[in-house]
Amino acid sequence: MKHEQKVKLIVGLGNPGARYAHTKHNVGFRVIDTLYEAFCQRDAQPRPTHTSIYNSLLIQTTWHDTSIILAKPMTYMNNSGAAVAALVRRFEIPLPELCIVYDDVHLDIGVLRIRQKGSDGGQKGMKSIIHHLGTPVFPRLRIGIGEPVGTLVDYVLTEFSEDEEIEIAQTIDRAVDALETLIRDDILTAMNKFNNR
Repeated sequence: MKHEQKVKLIVGLGNPGARYAHTKHNVGFRVIDTLYEAFCQRDAQPRPTHTSIYNSLLIQTTWHDTSIILAKPMTYMNNSGAAVAALVRRFEIPLPELCIVYDDVHLDIGVLRIRQKGSDGGQKGMKSIIHHLGTPVFPRLRIGIGEPVGTLVDYVLTEFSEDEEIEIAQTIDRAVDALETLIRDDILTAMNKFNNR
């Protein structure tokens, strides 16, 4: 049944603080913020809440008869797993109903990839999550930020160029559409619709 495949916990990865807000490594945070705004404008009932116990900013809402938790870990990217695992345990989230949203240097800017499972692909936030959950079998939405220029660390912590920002803003909107499809329908529908640019 489709209900069994609906995502209930959506986690965007990034780094807290104004200095990181518009960097390439924070597109996961930006997707969560944009998804929240979309819920506010539609038929959702957002109830913003914050807890320091689970080291995350949380937004809880209901949409399409599904209880949804949007989360942004405040642990910094490389330690995202501790916060995600705590949320999964606290809210008793089955892993098929978890979706991690994050940046991927192996995809061109503008490309989305939804998968039901996979490796960390060298992304340290995902490496931490897989370690803390003890499995790589959970849905994820990868957002392309392009091949690194210079060192990887310097690249992901820089902001997009003016032209890239136009592209990534459109990609974030598509990512929100993809997540809404995940919630409303199922992951296979979202994969079929959004994995081709």
